[in-house]
Formats: sequence, structure tokens, C-alpha cells
Amino acid sequence: MYVYIVTNHKHGTLYIGVTNNLVRRTYEHRNKLIEGFTKQHNLTKLVYYEIWQGELEAIEREKKLKKAYRKYKISLIEKQNPDWNDLYDSIV
Repeated sequence: MYVYIVTNHKHGTLYIGVTNNLVRRTYEHRNKLIEGFTKQHNLTKLVYYEIWQGELEAIEREKKLKKAYRKYKISLIEKQNPDWNDLYDSIV
């Protein structure tokens, strides 16, 4: 399971999600195949992800991140990905 963050640009709008297939889900975001918030805000760039063994743990982590302050989310991204590069190519 994966908890991930997509954005439109550095320090832009953030979306936090959970999935069991990060490549497929990121592809869907990149190609705007999913109606809703990510398509509406052009959130196509994978900038952060975590790997979790269990579904329940991943969902709990997603909920905690969604409730966290923006400053904390940005610090997580910048520790793993300081330049806010799109990580999609590194996972395919």
C-alpha cells in the first residue's frame, strides 16, 4: 500500500491519497482520468510517497497527513524530494 502526495507545482495545491498500485494511480492523475479535485486543480505531479505493509495502517497514515498542517506536509516532501521533481519516472 502507498500513501502519496500529488501537486501541480512546487508549493502548489497538495492532494494526499492512498492506493495499492502507485504506478496505475499516478498514471490516472497524470492523464486526468479521475473526475474530481485532482483533475479540477491539475494535480498531475507525484512528489512524495510512502510504502506501507497493511491497508489499515496506510489509511490511518493518509488520515493523519490530511489533518496535518501544510508546513509539515511540505517538510515531508522536501526531505525526500527537495526539488519537488515528478517521481513518476522513478517508479515505472
